Amino acid sequence: MSYTGRFAPSPTGPLHAGSLVAALASWLDARAHAGRWLVRIEDVDAPRCPPGLDALILSQLAACQLLPDEEPVWQSRRGALYEAALDRLVAAGHAYPCACSRSEIALAQPARRHGELIYPGTCRHGLHGRPARAWRLRTDQAGPVDWTDRRLGPQQQDVEQAVGDFVLRRADGLWAYQLAVVVDDADQGITDVVRGEDLADNTPRQLLLQRALGLPTPRYLHTPLVLGANGEKLSKQNGAQALDLADPAAALQAAARMLGLPEAAGSPAERLAQWTAAWPFP
Repeated sequence: MSYTGRFAPSPTGPLHAGSLVAALASWLDARAHAGRWLVRIEDVDAPRCPPGLDALILSQLAACQLLPDEEPVWQSRRGALYEAALDRLVAAGHAYPCACSRSEIALAQPARRHGELIYPGTCRHGLHGRPARAWRLRTDQAGPVDWTDRRLGPQQQDVEQAVGDFVLRRADGLWAYQLAVVVDDADQGITDVVRGEDLADNTPRQLLLQRALGLPTPRYLHTPLVLGANGEKLSKQNGAQALDLADPAAALQAAARMLGLPEAAGSPAERLAQWTAAWPFP
């Protein structure tokens, strides 16, 4: 099978040091496997994506010579694909409408995981006359989900116990990340997903969706996280600074160190070639 990878940033802010690590890792993995590398702008949560940040991110990637092999795609333009997928899930009995508000979920089962409520399946068997707010995927028949990460090794999660029936379309009408990413990966023929370790927890939900939709499952590789001074993951939410690309080669070298790659010399393109040859993940 020919390799196709992708980098899928959300344009809620410019790229920072952590996102460059993920971009570099996905680019190197594609090149080391003589594959294609795509960029997908994950702007499905439109209210959180200020205008112009997508163009800024693409320019940051270009400054680092991380150039996609095809024109980027935008999730905000792909709603028809997500609608069709939800229709298939509903028709197969895998998805159902939910009338619960967040406060009602908290009262029904105040269990929390990473600060998020675990949905107890209140609306699985009907709305009882209440209007639908969101759509959810049933997880009660799945059992534990097993997969093997190329860096982290064997993984397992019981999605029903850990997350509950998760949202596919939100109460505000926006598509949920989990559905959009699964549909897009399949539509673009993604064979390998390389992304930050903070997203590993999403993988079992995405595997369930792939199975329910009859879609292929990519291989997964989750990269080490860049931590801030407070020991938490560096992110746009905790004030991560935009990349300083006055010296793109230096920015790339810092990202390469996080991936355990050797020091390299020369232009960004020359360094990328050296790191491709040294890429440690088969």
